[in-house]
Amino acid sequence: MPRAPRLTLAGQAHHVIQRGNNKQAIFFCDADRRMFLADLGEGLANHGCALHAYVLMTNHIHLLVTPEKDEAIGQLMQSLGRRYVGHINRTYGRTGTLWEGRFKSTIVDAQDYVMACYRYIEANPVRAHMLAEASDYRWSSFAAANALGHADPLIIPHEVYRELGPTAEARQVQYRTHFDEGIDEEVMSVLRDTAQRGWVAGSDRFRRQIEAALGRRVDRPVRGRPRKNLEGDGPAAGQTSLL
Repeated sequence: MPRAPRLTLAGQAHHVIQRGNNKQAIFFCDADRRMFLADLGEGLANHGCALHAYVLMTNHIHLLVTPEKDEAIGQLMQSLGRRYVGHINRTYGRTGTLWEGRFKSTIVDAQDYVMACYRYIEANPVRAHMLAEASDYRWSSFAAANALGHADPLIIPHEVYRELGPTAEARQVQYRTHFDEGIDEEVMSVLRDTAQRGWVAGSDRFRRQIEAALGRRVDRPVRGRPRKNLEGDGPAAGQTSLL
């Protein structure tokens, strides 16, 4: 059965995940991480994508990206595959694939989920028990830009992030406050579920808007009686964590 095409739409934020083949490492030293970020920066510029948040884990990456064109994310990830995988194979004398199949991506509702996705991405090292504080991790956008204001040319703040305050410092203070509050378990489940399945993370209204724009279904078929939402157009109850 052919795989359904990814949901991609210009001007919308997308949560992108790429994993190492068979859960194996994709970074072997800091030089690899620096090379990946350099390749990422070139790809963002060449293909018209704005990066809002990222984390480089040992065997996978998360990106929060808004493309200028529908096809831009696919082009970005393809260019990363050529350049970065080539670097790894040359450096370590290996051949073959580095990635575990296709990258995963999903459209994220700016109003309800973008800021939660920021935190979901940047809290990965803490959830993985790699360290106690996100600020101690060098390879994410938390310290690099969004929370502590260190220079990071890769990051372009999302408009929802910009609404956190009138100045960069005020936005960072407000973001750290939100980050420390953590993520609601139901929201966490929606972000995991939609990323795994390639559905849209958003309210019923937002999903219908994306369906109208793309002309195709953007979430799982409803079986039986529809579930009641907890708060109006918010996420449905009972979402299952798959990641």
